Amino acid sequence: MDTRSKVDEALLLLNKILDYIFLYFFLLLFAMMALTWSLTGSLLYFVLPPKVSRRIGPALVTGFARRYIALLSAGGKVKFDLAELDALQGEAGGLVIAPNHPSMLDAVMIVSRLPRVVCIAKAQLWDNPLLGGGMRMAGYIRNDAPVKLTKLAAARLEEGQQLLLFPEGTRTTRRPVNGFRGGFALTAKLAGVPVQTVFIEASSPFLGKGWPLFKKPDFPVVYRVRLGRRFKVEGEVKPFIAALERYFRDELSGAAAASRSLVLP
Repeated sequence: MDTRSKVDEALLLLNKILDYIFLYFFLLLFAMMALTWSLTGSLLYFVLPPKVSRRIGPALVTGFARRYIALLSAGGKVKFDLAELDALQGEAGGLVIAPNHPSMLDAVMIVSRLPRVVCIAKAQLWDNPLLGGGMRMAGYIRNDAPVKLTKLAAARLEEGQQLLLFPEGTRTTRRPVNGFRGGFALTAKLAGVPVQTVFIEASSPFLGKGWPLFKKPDFPVVYRVRLGRRFKVEGEVKPFIAALERYFRDELSGAAAASRSLVLP
């Protein structure tokens, strides 16, 4: 083997090692920031009056999420194009934000740009020491009683907050999207607010459903978030859900080939 081949092999090995170092840093950083967020949120939740806590909580969560995204971007191995979300920041009135759900980073990306967003959290996440305190501080809604959940969510929308709801209910397992559940549409109809569709495109299935936590992707991983059409839920909910699912399938099927070659500067 000539000298040049040995150098090339050494560089490939070094790059692979650096990729793994970044991956573990990526996961450790999330755990550390989530724990800090949860501890801070728990303290403020019990100290501050509920109205004050709910007012500053979402902005606090956005601050943590924005810093996490910025630190990942600085490493150069994960790139984000989230600029289209900024158009939703200054809007008055309630709004259901309905994205597809390809990865564990989806909520972090959206919350990092939208300080008025309230999420619905699964009960097991609500009880998680890394996340629960921050969720309480932010005024997020616990998903453990469907009827109560829908009423609470509709009340928040009527107050003018934005509600993040994934129509699939969980991360995507069947591309381009899983079958849609009805909660997001029923909530929007009860509150009389529109549904803003959001499309999340990724160059890798990294951190998708079934992706092993410590499996290294091919870096760089690129995420792009774009806004779709906005819909009013009128008439029966079931036909609306079916039509919206078709809309997502058409949009994401067309974007699937392009997402594999996503490149950001």
